[in-house]
Amino acid sequence: MLFRQVIEQVFTNINGKWEEIDHIAGVSTDSREDLTNKLFIPLKGESFDGHNFLEQAIEKGAVAALWQKDYPRPKVVEQSFPLILVEDTLTGLQKLATSYLTSIDPKVIAITGSNGKTTTKDLVYAVTRQAFHTHCTKGNFNNHIGLPLTILSMPPQTELLILEMGMNHFGEIEQLTKIAQPELAIITNIGESHIEHLGSRAGIAQAKLEITSNMNKNSLLIYDGDEPLLEGNYPFKTISVGFEAKNNYQITKYDVTNEGTKFNFNHKLESIFVPLFGKHQAKNAAYSWLVGNQLGMNADQIQAGLLNLEKTGMRFEQIAGKNGAVLINDAYNASPTSMRVTIEVFSELQGFDTKILVLGDMLELGDYSSDYHRQVGRNIPDTIDYVYTIGIEAEAISQSTTVQAKHFTSKADLITKLKAHQTEGTIILFKASRGMKFEELIDAIRN
Repeated sequence: MLFRQVIEQVFTNINGKWEEIDHIAGVSTDSREDLTNKLFIPLKGESFDGHNFLEQAIEKGAVAALWQKDYPRPKVVEQSFPLILVEDTLTGLQKLATSYLTSIDPKVIAITGSNGKTTTKDLVYAVTRQAFHTHCTKGNFNNHIGLPLTILSMPPQTELLILEMGMNHFGEIEQLTKIAQPELAIITNIGESHIEHLGSRAGIAQAKLEITSNMNKNSLLIYDGDEPLLEGNYPFKTISVGFEAKNNYQITKYDVTNEGTKFNFNHKLESIFVPLFGKHQAKNAAYSWLVGNQLGMNADQIQAGLLNLEKTGMRFEQIAGKNGAVLINDAYNASPTSMRVTIEVFSELQGFDTKILVLGDMLELGDYSSDYHRQVGRNIPDTIDYVYTIGIEAEAISQSTTVQAKHFTSKADLITKLKAHQTEGTIILFKASRGMKFEELIDAIRN
């Protein structure tokens, strides 16, 4: 009954036999899904309009729909079918999410950052679910549509809601905080992603700090204390985390092995282990440790959560290749910072005879793009045996490295080359922006 009650609280203009509906099981914006007992919310985009798919949604089981009131009821839809009339369905979706969130009233934890926000979300979820009914963002549902859908998908017993917040432009994260009103926020770092739209790293920091726009004096911000752009006198509680001694929590004694990363806080004897690779993952794990600590969890509970981490795909994901080769899929996205860090971690892995980098374009870097790609090339260490690149901008990586390198203009040619390299003792890393669709390369050489 909860969804039905929330809908009635938010919307009053309902056309059709609403009173005959006993149960709303959830919401969906996709008419292709199983919509049994669900509310269908048609959205409008540049190249589509969900209002055109109401009939299909009903066939899939939808029992009601939000409906932009200046659209006529489709002739094929019976007059009894409930249409909840609104000025704009996207705004309606967001209002419904805020009202549902208020009715459940979980503690809201919001996470943003140029790199590592999805991994940190996964880590915080892994830790907190050891002690609480926890719900979190799935996949990349971190924008003005995905975030309200995440809220509306949480079970009524949810105690903690973990929301990833992404953005491309100023004002987007502020909009998300108005919907979700987080009490605790994490800013993982400031990199170069979306610098094309935000102008500078300072602009990126300003946009990320919008996550604090609805905070009060009792709220808490956990942030990357090694980043000067995040330093400030805030009117709420803060905890800085990093490798420098100035931080509230300094990460010390970190050690990266082929099993994961171990680290300490402030030179204490007790170490923390996370089954992820790299110095940067120690910081991401530290954020999750602090969240658990702030929520009253003990060290054993937090460590158990880290050991039971369920990683989102395409983030340093190890895949078995042919003939004993190992493939590393880290191609969900890429920025200069994440590219540098990932290559550094990859170069330090032990037990392999041949290490190959397959790198593609880093997108949305604007006028800085060529410089950033050349910088990646110059920083590739000589522990790497081969560098293969593909894409318009990525050629600058091959041209700038001292490692043996080759640029490809055809995925088919690159696939042929990589197939020949698949032997025992070889490890191949794939890294590029999401738009490069590097999973096609991986699928082609592993099958």
